Amino acid sequence: MLSLEFLQIYWWCVVSLLGGLLVFMMFVQGGQTLLFGLCKNELQKDMVINSIGRKWELTFTTLVMFGGACFAAFPLFYATSFGGAYWVWLAILFCFILQAVSYEYRKKPDNFLGQKTYEIFLFINGSLGVILIGMAVSTFFSGSDFLLNEHNFVQWQTPFRGLEALGNIMLYPLGIAMFFLARVGGALYLINNIDDAEIRANAKKAALKNTILFLPFFLIFIAWIFTKAGFAYDESGVVSLVGFKYALNLLQMPLVAAMIVIGVGLVLFGIFKGAFTTSIYGVVPYGVGVVLTVTGLFLVAGLADTAFYPSFSNLQSSLTIKNASSSHYTLNVMAYVSLLVPFVLGYIFVVWRAMDSKKITADEIKHDHHAY
Repeated sequence: MLSLEFLQIYWWCVVSLLGGLLVFMMFVQGGQTLLFGLCKNELQKDMVINSIGRKWELTFTTLVMFGGACFAAFPLFYATSFGGAYWVWLAILFCFILQAVSYEYRKKPDNFLGQKTYEIFLFINGSLGVILIGMAVSTFFSGSDFLLNEHNFVQWQTPFRGLEALGNIMLYPLGIAMFFLARVGGALYLINNIDDAEIRANAKKAALKNTILFLPFFLIFIAWIFTKAGFAYDESGVVSLVGFKYALNLLQMPLVAAMIVIGVGLVLFGIFKGAFTTSIYGVVPYGVGVVLTVTGLFLVAGLADTAFYPSFSNLQSSLTIKNASSSHYTLNVMAYVSLLVPFVLGYIFVVWRAMDSKKITADEIKHDHHAY
């Protein structure tokens, strides 16, 4: 049987990877927010919606997988965050419900709300939903307002149940950065997936414009986490504030630091390839770069004796991969089950490639009676 310490690290790596995949998959949400500025007529709008609409379930599925992995591997975190800060998670869930309903009913006959209403719903999902998720992730570095009693029952210290994060100005940079990053990803994906010269030209401009808007917010977030005090714990589990903790984690984990640097480089290369060259494959290095960068940031937040879900109300209530994890037996069994994941990912890759092998054209959408 694998050691408990190894399994705790292993499952935090799995959760981190799912977080990286989720942020990449948000190109769907980003594409939805580009709908009004990118498209000049109804046909182009239908082409964009059908391009990203064929992938929308994958984003929600990845979010569910992220939550499921947290529930199975770190149940105390799941109970504290998803069960304690439930208003913010209900708001996020509501945004995704709007998305599902919109794709289903936007083009339905006798749609009493009107097509425009559902397109606005898609924009809400792609903007508010993404920003809220980004702010929720920021609490991994800022801490949240909760207490755990001797029975590990969570007691949230405000009636807002997570929405109090909206009052913390330092949580906004990542949320806004993720919004613009999703729009960049959406533009790069549309360049790859739609065979239309005008849409591709407009998407190139959108990718560049949103990159310019993304960078300052991302840099503010990076400067904040690597200069602030972090939540460290010792061998006995006692949590304390340590100056420049997350920066020190990079020095302690050079491979993770390399992941983040390479990831950022790939993101910028993908944007350059998509916005300034004739290539339609900028989304590929962009996607790999996003997954590497976000995975690396999650690892910085949870490894190297760092509390990944800190409490600023009571430092000793902070959650670590040690005190929040499942039992040794549960983690061990799930580790063997997780060996099937590469086969699932391989299947998704094959199906994705088959779906995208033929680019979306105006003629296809005109004659497709099953289009969104």
